[in-house]
Amino acid sequence: MNDDTENPAPDAAEPTAEREPGERIAKFLARAGVASRRDAEAMITASRVKLNNVKVMHPATFVSAGDIVTVDGQPVGVQRERTRLFRYHKPDGLMVTHKDPQGRPTVFERMPQGLPRLVSVGRLDLNSEGLLLLTNDGALARQLELPANAWIRRYRVRAFGIAEPAMLSALAKGITIDGVRYGPIDAGLDSRRGDNLWLTVALKEGKNREVRKVLAHLGLKVSRLIRVAYGPFQLGTLPRGAVEEVPAKVLREQVKLA
Repeated sequence: MNDDTENPAPDAAEPTAEREPGERIAKFLARAGVASRRDAEAMITASRVKLNNVKVMHPATFVSAGDIVTVDGQPVGVQRERTRLFRYHKPDGLMVTHKDPQGRPTVFERMPQGLPRLVSVGRLDLNSEGLLLLTNDGALARQLELPANAWIRRYRVRAFGIAEPAMLSALAKGITIDGVRYGPIDAGLDSRRGDNLWLTVALKEGKNREVRKVLAHLGLKVSRLIRVAYGPFQLGTLPRGAVEEVPAKVLREQVKLA
């Protein structure tokens, strides 16, 4: 048997899977809680990440044990914390970002001392409030955001206008607005006083400002939007502005950690 033919030597420029050490740097940064994997890739593109003092040029770069990774010159901890998840009652008027170019206040500026660096699971816009999940594991954040989870996001909405039951029921079939397709939405009228309404709205995907855009299309002006549930996690009686860790046992029961 010709061993050179059956088992050709691996190309030095293209290591085999067996020779690939550690994990891809974007995933490493996500698991370290620096940012989501997508945001970590953007950091790499912006030349903000170095590996052993060499600028990282591609998110497929691998990190090995003992390597030193820095972001903006700051080292990323070698020892990763256990995966943690927190419930936060977001007030309105806060941006869900680590730094706002317009200088508006952010949720991360309001976090209590002693918490790890956190990233959000999805977002709530400036004027929305209620349940926001936060985690120290960017990979978990992305996992929980995937539409494939089919997790229901539930909202209480105060709006102004006239809401006919048939109009709301039709949303269960989905709706297309300005060329954007929105999936099935479960919307029900809870109470009405004149033209002021309270609705409960539930959906599984949650595109950018979806609730506001869909209700505006129906002629309803949203004046308050509160997320009360994200999948199995509930806002409950968590006080406004408070943050509370989800017990590790509950996290394991509700989420299959990658």
